[in-house]
Amino acid sequence: MNKKSKTAYKPRLKLYYNQTLRKTLMKQLGYKNIYQVPELKKIIINVGLGAAVSDQKILAIVKADLAKITGQAPLPTKAKRPISNFKIRKGMVIGMKITLRGAWMYDFFDRFVNVAAPRIRDFRGFSRDSFDGRGCYNLGLTEQTIFPEIEYDKVKKIFGMDIAIVTTARNDEDAMALLEGMGIPFTRKK
Repeated sequence: MNKKSKTAYKPRLKLYYNQTLRKTLMKQLGYKNIYQVPELKKIIINVGLGAAVSDQKILAIVKADLAKITGQAPLPTKAKRPISNFKIRKGMVIGMKITLRGAWMYDFFDRFVNVAAPRIRDFRGFSRDSFDGRGCYNLGLTEQTIFPEIEYDKVKKIFGMDIAIVTTARNDEDAMALLEGMGIPFTRKK
């Protein structure tokens, strides 16, 4: 038996990018080298928990829901300095974050675009104005119940999240072409 006969899992979206989209973007953006074509680098999901200051049980609920959504355990984010008006002390856990790379990133992106985004109430597409000038796209969600992994009947706390999609693109136009090619529905141009 050949040692290389075991096949490693490759996400559907990564295969599509490597086999089809990369060549299309190379022609569309006018690049001469295939390595100049932008690609996804990482996805960062951040949840701020102001209510966790008064109730520490919320941290466990959010941690469990984020782990279901992404397949990874989230890391706690701590306060860097005390803020007396909000009853926050230095070192207190005030949020959760997850950084997705590789196959996890492609799987999450695929599920987010094709399954979760259409479930957003009154959804007409994501804003074209949320690029940061360096090829990264940021968006916010108001509730985690759009993900199919979360059972609506068992939800104890509804929370929103910020999602940052980091690409290797040098400008916003290249990043938009990449994300549109990968399936993100943007609002129509005015």
